[in-house]
Amino acid sequence: MQLKPFLLDAWLDHYEHDIEFNLAASTGPTWTVNDILALADDETRHRFLNHNLVYSRPAGANSLREAIAEMQRVPVEAVQIVTGASEALVALMWLAAEPGANVIIPLPGFTTFSALPESLGLETRCYRVRRENGFRIDPDEIKRLADSKTKLILINSPHNPTGATIGDDEMEALHDFTADRGIQLVSDEVYHPIYHGRQTKSAARLPHATVISDLSKAFSIAGVRTGWMIEHDAQRRQQYWTARAYFSISNTTTGEILSEIAIRKREAVLGKTQEVATRNLKLLERLMADHRDVLGWIPPQGGMTAFPWLVSGELLSLENARPFCQAATECGILLAPGDCFDAPSHFRLGFAAAGDNFSKALDRFGAFVKSWSARMVTV
Repeated sequence: MQLKPFLLDAWLDHYEHDIEFNLAASTGPTWTVNDILALADDETRHRFLNHNLVYSRPAGANSLREAIAEMQRVPVEAVQIVTGASEALVALMWLAAEPGANVIIPLPGFTTFSALPESLGLETRCYRVRRENGFRIDPDEIKRLADSKTKLILINSPHNPTGATIGDDEMEALHDFTADRGIQLVSDEVYHPIYHGRQTKSAARLPHATVISDLSKAFSIAGVRTGWMIEHDAQRRQQYWTARAYFSISNTTTGEILSEIAIRKREAVLGKTQEVATRNLKLLERLMADHRDVLGWIPPQGGMTAFPWLVSGELLSLENARPFCQAATECGILLAPGDCFDAPSHFRLGFAAAGDNFSKALDRFGAFVKSWSARMVTV
């Protein structure tokens, strides 16, 4: 078994700890432990400070599962806690890994989507989220890729890195298509419910869909490492429980209490993310308009990332944005090169993690784009 290099995390680990303006991050505004505890009542704060540092349950703490079930409007028994959505993906791909099987995933997409099934010997079939059609997730293209050996179809909406979304009607049609054929439909919703265009519903409402999510993106408290799976099929839930018991056993009790507070106070936590993301996206729209001769983009419909590209032409014909991103680091700006998502002509730009510093970051980025463009003219 071989895992391909994790280009994104290698890039971030090399730069993000010493960079002035991190625009590569895909999260939202930062929270501290004190910030989260301040949202809780006295009894919960006392429970946090005095709880025993022991194993939690493989399915997750009952009170945390109840909070997630209430938020997702599902029965408590449908909720399986995992260590971030990443552990959910490990479990799903592990269970799908049968001889001759294939899985259908988005391209571009988060590296884990492809690296895990490839390492397990699964055939990966990719549907394209193309800029030529406005980063639309095309259900018909997905259906054409499916056959009798397809074990799993993965939808990521809002999509990382493009910010694309899939409509409720389209998701329901895919749900019916997969249910009829015995294919598992997995909806990765780590950026739900942060939207800038049409609002869409969680696939947790669909009886044959599997939802995976966590607190890293929309909630922006990645350090608690809490994720969950919503599964209506009892047999699959037992498989996840068993896999989880082997992989990580349980989350930390400390993280589970903080997670429960954030979920029960989600109006404040998600509201902060939405407010910052909406405000900063408007600033980004102005910058992209000012530099349309150098940068192309499609405004994201959800999430906190955009996926611009270098405009092709006689002066700027680069098919690889990594040199552009490398040069940006020398100006104190961190972007994520598109080759980390198998789309080398693009780069990912996060617009929520910088918070109130985003305006300053864009000023620096705008100056860098001008200097880069002038340098290309003289080459």
